[in-house]
Amino acid sequence: MSETGQAARSAKRELRRGLLAAREALGADELREAERALARQALRLPELARARTVAAYVSVGAEPGTLALLDALRARGVRVLLPALLPDNDLDWGVYAGRDALARIRHGGRMALLEPAGARLGPQAVTEADAVLLPGVAVDTRGMRLGRGGGSYDRVLARLERAGARPALVVLLYDGEVVARVPDQPHDRPVQAVVTPSGVRRFTGHA
Repeated sequence: MSETGQAARSAKRELRRGLLAAREALGADELREAERALARQALRLPELARARTVAAYVSVGAEPGTLALLDALRARGVRVLLPALLPDNDLDWGVYAGRDALARIRHGGRMALLEPAGARLGPQAVTEADAVLLPGVAVDTRGMRLGRGGGSYDRVLARLERAGARPALVVLLYDGEVVARVPDQPHDRPVQAVVTPSGVRRFTGHA
């Protein structure tokens, strides 16, 4: 890796560390209210209003809560795909069939993830999505996303690009996680919008 690439990775780690610490300081009431507000804002997105299939994820820990949004999308009749982590950090997918159909899976020493308990559809299933909701830690004013660092969603975005799929890419964050600039690398791709509890922000150059 070049010196520039190493510097970007180091800067990402530092920014990620500070933002995750701020998340961990949030109280239970703040987390619940943020989840409800995030769902209200996201459901107003035209990209979700017209979507038949949405690839999403189940939030864990102090991540911006997604379950209220997943339930609302499912109630609308949207087919919601949820990821299942594979041993190589890639993602398989399954259909969200409600909270009772989630399984708590621990992958090695990591935090346990909530994954769909039903049939697996294969990593390519994400290419059927009209919109993809991405986890993140921050997004900047260009729409560049800072992820958790595992690389799973870099693979998803590369798979979408190879397939010629063009779903709306939306990241879900807290208000304070929209920052001036995220250190980026050549493989990073911008999102079209960020949804926070206080509103939606779109980025220049995207519909």
